[in-house]
Amino acid sequence: MENLREPQIQQKRSRRLILFPVPLQGHINPMLQLAEILYSRGFSITIIHTHFNSPTSSNYPYFTFEPISDGLSTTQASTSDIVALLTILNVNCVTPFRECLTRLLSENQEEPIACLICDGIFHFTQAVADSLKLPRIILRATSVASFLALHSFPLLLQKGYLPKQDSQLEEPVPELPPLKVKDIPVMATHDPKIMYQLVASISKEMKASSGIIWNSFEDLEQFALTAVRQEFPIPIFPIGPFHKYSPASSSSLLIQDPSCISWLDKQAPRSVIYVSFGSLAAMNETEFVETAWGLANSKRPFLWVVRPGSIYGSDWIEQLPHLFLENVSEKGHIVKWAPQKEVLAHPAVGGFWTHNGWNSTVESICEEVPMLCRPCFADQMVNARYVSHVWRIGMQLENGLERGEIERSIRRLMVEKDGEEMRERVIKLKEKVDLSLRKDGSSCKSLEGLVSFILSF
Repeated sequence: MENLREPQIQQKRSRRLILFPVPLQGHINPMLQLAEILYSRGFSITIIHTHFNSPTSSNYPYFTFEPISDGLSTTQASTSDIVALLTILNVNCVTPFRECLTRLLSENQEEPIACLICDGIFHFTQAVADSLKLPRIILRATSVASFLALHSFPLLLQKGYLPKQDSQLEEPVPELPPLKVKDIPVMATHDPKIMYQLVASISKEMKASSGIIWNSFEDLEQFALTAVRQEFPIPIFPIGPFHKYSPASSSSLLIQDPSCISWLDKQAPRSVIYVSFGSLAAMNETEFVETAWGLANSKRPFLWVVRPGSIYGSDWIEQLPHLFLENVSEKGHIVKWAPQKEVLAHPAVGGFWTHNGWNSTVESICEEVPMLCRPCFADQMVNARYVSHVWRIGMQLENGLERGEIERSIRRLMVEKDGEEMRERVIKLKEKVDLSLRKDGSSCKSLEGLVSFILSF
């Protein structure tokens, strides 16, 4: 879509919005994209953010940024236990956030603050907003379907699906079709009870909020949206995909390597498989080596993002097999981080081997790229099941990482009839994206509804 910010950039702004993202890459991206969308509609934007993983404010000179203390120790900030990290942030940020918000409310008399928009994971913000009589709208950075699965944890515990047992993993969950037990969106943590408590607090405070914004659209998740509307009797605004509205500002926490674009320029159309497992997932040495040989043996050109620290016991790619890079030669290109939206839009890219984070899944749909799915944790499991079994625009690697299966799966996705049929379906789904964003489309109308809703406060 065209850049929606430019036509209104000079207009007088009479209302300010306070946005508060969770400091993880997959949550910062959609919050800043939403900020761009709302800025284009005439609102002033203030971003409250933690020092931990703070966004690059210089990329957004038209926003105001307000850092707050997160109280994290070095050990806490480097933990791989994301549940523990989010639980600590919900405690540590209460006082700094309240103080910052109170100050902003007193300073902005000429430009009154209409509401707070925060990530639903920051459940503590509901009590703070209530105490300051400020409406609170939630942004959910996940798919609607994966949130429904999280919201169903009490039922899943009662039915014995949680905690997951190895013997049950392949069993269907009749209450949440088409999910299997292994798809239930849990995260590894030292104490599962803390995860259940966190999820319960998120759901409870979402029900108490003024409304929910989703980076999704009606035609993609119609059934799940209907279920959410029944469960949450508050306004629901599916206005996605966010990145199709907003300009190309980058909110990446990692430095993107532009060399992959010049490498892609030399490849044949739809020949390259792009491989990236996101900003948090990690693998062991065996999985890394099997992935490497699976890519090489597929004989397809590949662009592989290996994030530093994503291989246990290794800084970067030291554990690659001896002479691997010489063997693949020009067939492969490995980078530490890539400008993903630009990569997926490149005509040389014909498939995306992904962890199925929600942003990556939506970006792949928007560029008509079928997916090879290797979900790692949380909502990724649900997203991958929907990609492979509901929308049928991809396929899953369900039996671990083994070079023979990787090679066969890449060939099936990239050159065989199955892959071509997936591509045809994703092209049709992209047409629905385009329709939703047009003037009378569902996302466009939902955005108009959101703007009117905010102006009513």
